[in-house]
Parts: sequence; C-alpha cells; structure tokens
Amino acid sequence: MMRIAVVHNEVAADDGPDARDVLTQVETVAASLASLDHEVICLGCTLDLEVMQRKLTALAPQLIFNLVESLGGYGSLIHLFPSLLEALQLPYTGSNAEVVRLTSNKTAAKNKMQEAGLPTPAWYGPYPGARAQYLEDFSAHDRTWIIKSLWEHASIGLDMNSLVQTCSAAILMAELTKRASSLGGAWFAEEFIEGREFNLSLLAGDSGPVVMPPAEICFDGFEPGKPRIVDYRAKWTEDSFEYQNTPRRFDFDADDTALLAELEKLALRCWDVFALGGYARVDFRVDANNRPWILEINANPCISPDAGFAAALSKAGISFKEAVQAIVADAGRVL
Repeated sequence: MMRIAVVHNEVAADDGPDARDVLTQVETVAASLASLDHEVICLGCTLDLEVMQRKLTALAPQLIFNLVESLGGYGSLIHLFPSLLEALQLPYTGSNAEVVRLTSNKTAAKNKMQEAGLPTPAWYGPYPGARAQYLEDFSAHDRTWIIKSLWEHASIGLDMNSLVQTCSAAILMAELTKRASSLGGAWFAEEFIEGREFNLSLLAGDSGPVVMPPAEICFDGFEPGKPRIVDYRAKWTEDSFEYQNTPRRFDFDADDTALLAELEKLALRCWDVFALGGYARVDFRVDANNRPWILEINANPCISPDAGFAAALSKAGISFKEAVQAIVADAGRVL
C-alpha cells in the first residue's frame, strides 16, 4: 500500500465541460486506487506552485498520479507541475515533463515526427510564435487546411469553420491571426486529410507498451460538404448532432487488416521516439489511398469512463482498475 496523491488542475465553477471533465477522471482514478488498498489524497493545483510544494511536503505522498492538464487555464503550462515533481524528486505517473511539453506543442511534435520519418500532414505556423514553417511546396496547388490551437487539446477552438481551402500563405496567416485575436493563444494550420479517423491507445506493460484495439470514429449521417471532424461540439455538447453521430467502432472487415497493423506499428514507433510513459493515445487520419497520417500524440489522454481510452481498455478485456495498476507500476522511471 502507498500514499498516493491524485493531483489535477484546479477547476472553476464557471469552467466548460472540457475543463470539468478532469474531476470525473479524478473520481474514477481515486476509486480504483482505493480498491487497490492505497491511501488516496486528491489535490487541485493552481499556478501557485509554491503552495503546492508546501502541501506535498506536508502530506509526504509516495507517488503522484498526475492528472494536471493545464495551469491557470493555459495548456502551454502543462509541463510545470511535473517539472516541480522532478525538482522535488517525487515519482509520478505518465510521461516526464519534457515529453509532456513536447507532445503538447503540436508543431514541435510534428517537427520531431518529421525528423524521425513518421508521417504527419504538412503544416503552416504557428502564429504568434517563431518563424512560420511548412513542408513541401506551399503554393503548388490549393489545399484544404484545418486551423488548430497550438497547445490546447480536447478539440478546443475546433468547429465547422475551421477548414480553409487556399494556396495562399497570406490567407492562412490572416486566419491564424483572426483566431489568435478572438480566442487567444497560438494557432497553426495543418493540411486536412480527407478520409477516416482512428485513435490508438497505449498502456505501459511489463514487457513494453501494449497497444489497445484501434478505434475508428464514424461520421454517421454527415451530409456532403459537412466537415468530417471531431470538433468541440462532437466531444462536449451532448445534445448536438455532432456528439450523437460520431460513435467509435472497434470491429473491422478483413480488408482493413493491413491498415490496422500499420497503425499499430506507427503507434509503437511514436511511443519509442517520444519516450512516452504510463499511457498515451495517438490520433490518425487515413487518406483515400489508405495511407495513415499522424495528427497528434497525447501523453496524458482523457481517462474518463466514457472516453476513448476507457473504451479501448474494455475492448481489450482490461479493467480500469488493472489499467490504473499498470500506470502506477510504470511510475518512477521519470526521475
């Protein structure tokens, strides 16, 4: 038995469902840890890391289950709490601070993917930020681009107006500037891959990471011209068309065998290239030629009972309690 502190980002009363979801994760993880006979303490973390340091010193937990997804409402500060834990030499679950920071910055992650020979769509941006970057010949032909937040996950800022078709860098920069002005933060444009969408969840095991059964997001009843994307409404607005018509499926025809094997291979490569730990999720699009493209690597995916990670565990025959036990067993290697 250990004393384990489950730490999450502090949630305000007026926060949206994407922010409040972490409280469901805390409740579920804490219950699993208690059923494993651990002593559980739940703590909210704010930008005042000195206060958090004092709390942790007084409570003296043996392990931190890290569920901090942002600080002060900023995803770009997600790495600060695990950085504090490393300074205090406190073991914690999941990937280390540098990996969390790298994977949370989507264009930095794409740069690393490109260097490692992993397939990722072309991009432009970020704005504001360093010099704009892009792959291939930008002006060769019109492309469809999707405008994304650089740091925020959970489909924050994604909607049906996020797609732009252009071969003009000036038009793309105008779109990035508009998003930054209206919603704040940094933004980038990614070439939109028309096709299928898959999520592959991974869990640390005794002999290396275990890839959960692949999940495909279905876009049921989407009319021609309606973007097939998992936007904010699809993730969080339960009474919306998008939420109710984007189920995930785990059963596939034999024709998909080779594709699914390639997705698993790429997910494992991402685990190794990014030195992931504990648990993770890799998001893909697959184009009309059956070629997979890696969109994002999430080093701390949502583990609420209704989220994709929990669904993949269930399909694999792994209970949530067993997954929490595996995550705890993998912790400590980050120090």
